[in-house]
Amino acid sequence: MSSASDKAAIEIRGVSRIYGSGHDKVTALDGIFLTIKENEFFTLLGPSGCGKTTLLRLIAGFDFPTTGEILLYGEDIAPLPPFKRPVNTVFQSYALFPHMTVAENIGFGLKMLGKPAAEIKARVDEMLELVHMTKMRDRQVSQISGGQQQRVALARALAPKPKVLLLDEPLSALDYKLRKEMQIELKRVQAETGITFIFVTHDQEEALTMSDRIAVMSTGSLRQVGSPWDIYDRPAERFVADFIGETNFLEVEVASVTGDRASVRLRSGREIPATFPDKTTPSGKVTIVIRPEHAEIVAPSPEATLTGAIESVVYLGTDTNINVRLEGGSLFTVRQQNSRSGALSYAEGQTVGILVSDDVAQILKD
Repeated sequence: MSSASDKAAIEIRGVSRIYGSGHDKVTALDGIFLTIKENEFFTLLGPSGCGKTTLLRLIAGFDFPTTGEILLYGEDIAPLPPFKRPVNTVFQSYALFPHMTVAENIGFGLKMLGKPAAEIKARVDEMLELVHMTKMRDRQVSQISGGQQQRVALARALAPKPKVLLLDEPLSALDYKLRKEMQIELKRVQAETGITFIFVTHDQEEALTMSDRIAVMSTGSLRQVGSPWDIYDRPAERFVADFIGETNFLEVEVASVTGDRASVRLRSGREIPATFPDKTTPSGKVTIVIRPEHAEIVAPSPEATLTGAIESVVYLGTDTNINVRLEGGSLFTVRQQNSRSGALSYAEGQTVGILVSDDVAQILKD
């Protein structure tokens, strides 16, 4: 098993990609600086049109930056065409050859590189074992399932031993159950091979599940780079907090600041602790973020952090979302786990208290 090192595999230095000019000018990427470590499972996450696939295409060599540099292990790869870069891509569509067998598809790239037949067979056998497809080697790809085709596409991309593997939303065509299985499979393969994976997705849960680090993108720029925990529990700004899972935003006022902790005053006058981003000292009116699972419904009392009336109850299987209209008018969602006896019992219109755990509120930077 391999883990990410501190050595840089990919360095993106001031990369912009601009299409067109004048009134038709479109900035797909705007001055990106990013370092991706060796052996890292790194995810580019963001909504459609944010620039994540454009960045992947620049690394692959299918497109070229308007400005900036892309370094692979310290070497500028801009002059190299795609087939000369030690980088391979797994596409959403798989791009397999329907007239070839599983083994022939996996060995195709090696054959194009002029490798000896014996070496190709040995490497194909190794890849088939890696993706648990040995028994399928002589099947036509049209005779295997979507999940199996995904494994073949992965094996084919890994066969030439690239230093970096790019994956452009490779799981989006799979159903939910199969997608979850392939998430585990991709993470296992990446750990066993020790190759740097750069994974593109718009699926927040997928990114949180699989990644060593995540770069959240929007409108051609990086909004935050960090571990899944950083991105989810310590979002740097409102866009990140809102894009990654469900959350609650409350407008509050800073009462005091001590070290790296603040006390913020709610509309009710009650004060609660809150953390804040590094290198900032909050003051005045600010917005705090609280995740639904970091609060619980309690009986109305002076000890409750917030008070309101239940507006709706949404059963989610393992959990229930209780949407509470606060006294100040804001809607606040609490997520509670369901017991074996079934969904939690709450009535619409019922007045309840909300208890917020200590140190879960975070002040968002402007």
